[in-house]
Amino acid sequence: MPHTSNVVEFPTGAVMDVGGKTIPLMPDGRLHNLDDWSPDVAAAMAESMGVNLTRDHWDVINLMRSYYGEYNVSPVRKLLKRALLREGYEELARDERLDSLFPGDVLVQGSKLAGVPVPHLDAELERRTYADNRAADNPQVKQSRAAGHFVGSFEFDGERYEVTPTGNLIDLHRWNERVAMHMAQKEGIELTAEHWEILNFLRGFYFEYGISPMVKILMRHMREEIGPEKASADYLYKLFPKGPSRQGSRIAGLPEPQGCIDG
Repeated sequence: MPHTSNVVEFPTGAVMDVGGKTIPLMPDGRLHNLDDWSPDVAAAMAESMGVNLTRDHWDVINLMRSYYGEYNVSPVRKLLKRALLREGYEELARDERLDSLFPGDVLVQGSKLAGVPVPHLDAELERRTYADNRAADNPQVKQSRAAGHFVGSFEFDGERYEVTPTGNLIDLHRWNERVAMHMAQKEGIELTAEHWEILNFLRGFYFEYGISPMVKILMRHMREEIGPEKASADYLYKLFPKGPSRQGSRIAGLPEPQGCIDG
């Protein structure tokens, strides 16, 4: 059935009328409520962008929605391409094809049409300020003091290292294996070869894809690249009891994983 739509501006954004239903939008045109998404809403948004949705568009849109539904985070471009290849969409995984389908960038325009948040590399996200980390009245700092990891800053080998309230290094380039061992000891972990295999995998993932993997993504990629035994929850949580992604990324000198709920 053909859809009808009309976009009306309002002070904090806009509303779109789709088939008689009013859909609130953010000022940038994205859905205010992700639960409002439907194929008709996506088609109406595409029409307003001058995009005629084809089956290839829908394959990408549906995959982005599936990825977000499984991992609670939208895929960055490299992870989107990998997921497309995994599903057998070799042609769609080409940059040239994605750019032709979504001239406004698949991560921006595609995620908008898919009704999922725009994905960001960790480096694009605003880092917490030193003042926020040191502030005694910062609720996150207060809450983190009993967590067992460093909060605010710590001293090591005569140098001061600033960390976020979740204990992640602010200056990622200052990480090294000795710093990692010191951070791990603070959390009651003596690093073994098994720990280092996971830490190195986390760092390799970050430097390839630009994000720290949340636990489901970590387990999926480890299963594909290392094997199911070491990708199991039992194995990973035995090594990092407070979460292989959250605690592991912290000790690996990486940002806290986006959307992470593993510990």
